[in-house]
Amino acid sequence: MDGAPPDGPGPRIGWLGSPPGATWPGSEDPLADDANPFITFRTLLWSHHAAMAAGWSDDRYVDLVRRLDEAVADVDGLGFQVTPYRHLVALGDAVGQTGGIWAKDETGNVSGSHKARHLFGLALHLEVDGVPSTTPLAIASCGNAALAAATVARAAGRPLTVQVPTWADEGVLGRLDDLGADVRVCERRSGEAGDPCLHRFREMVADGAVPFCCQGTENLLTLDGGRTLGFELAAQWATHGRSPTRLLVQVGGGALASSTVQALDDVVARGGPTTRPCLVTVQHEGCAPLARAFNRVASADDPMATLVLPDATSDDGSAMWPWTDPTSVATGLLDDVVYDWRALVNDMLLGPAPGGPVVATEADLVEAHRLVWAHTEVAADPTGTGGLAGLLAARRDGCIGADEPIAILLTGVERS
Repeated sequence: MDGAPPDGPGPRIGWLGSPPGATWPGSEDPLADDANPFITFRTLLWSHHAAMAAGWSDDRYVDLVRRLDEAVADVDGLGFQVTPYRHLVALGDAVGQTGGIWAKDETGNVSGSHKARHLFGLALHLEVDGVPSTTPLAIASCGNAALAAATVARAAGRPLTVQVPTWADEGVLGRLDDLGADVRVCERRSGEAGDPCLHRFREMVADGAVPFCCQGTENLLTLDGGRTLGFELAAQWATHGRSPTRLLVQVGGGALASSTVQALDDVVARGGPTTRPCLVTVQHEGCAPLARAFNRVASADDPMATLVLPDATSDDGSAMWPWTDPTSVATGLLDDVVYDWRALVNDMLLGPAPGGPVVATEADLVEAHRLVWAHTEVAADPTGTGGLAGLLAARRDGCIGADEPIAILLTGVERS
């Protein structure tokens, strides 16, 4: 797709950056307070930049967003709106976080998670770039990303193939079928290493399919729409007059955390209304390749050189390789490789607001899920409550003080 940033140090570590001339929405923009984040923050998006470069008017772009959003609402029952940012007083009291816990609640977003932000952003690029509607789209997923992709693809009238594992949930498969997706179950081939779904997905892309996915390594522009979450957070922190000291984000493939912190950096660079909290990435003891990668890069003589080495399973100095036998109740965090790891390690280690990784126990994940259900009205699943599990682990290890204001992302609705 066109409209992507030029090759350079940013894309090499998975950093999308802002398009030339990007501006934070100001009072002179009559749509600066629009309910749809893809309209409010459009001048920060690469799809808008590509449209303007192609000779579109701003009105034409806004009309595209509204038409596609209305189509999404026809499919899913709702379109894109700014999601709530809540002070969870009872939850903070329950865990003794006197500084307070605030949460960005994505469970009421399109298809029940943040994933649709990524795919809607890609759909805008397809329309702006004039990609024929018959061009196949492809994704490897069996959870929220697949459901989001199928929802947006159905709304856009584009064919989608979803590569799923043999153990995919029957309820998810049924919904994908209802949405008209071409679902293909991927058996592991003899002698094949790695995720067979990802292999079949990449084969489709090599044959001409568009990577319609949530991994920045497969399509850097998937971070474009994902950045709207970070833009919303910055605006909400300004409204509340207080930003947190730490932002805890659960990590599976890594695009959620990567998109969010890249957006926050963009806001600061473009004169937006916030300072950046430290990023604390959260994984669990049953699958923690990001923490392993962070430690390896941090101990290297030249961290930046390690960041740009190709991924490998051999002991050649690379920092990311597949985790063996991932397991957890938080099924959305079972990616054996964190695809967007470079941007995250770079930010936590070398960025303007250094942070670090936390590894939660399985008991932390179970307890965090229980606490959210007991002390909030947010119906998040164990993956979606992973940020709170990270807080429990960090407090136990003495990494975060009880008096710090903390933000978490509650990102996936519990599906029956």
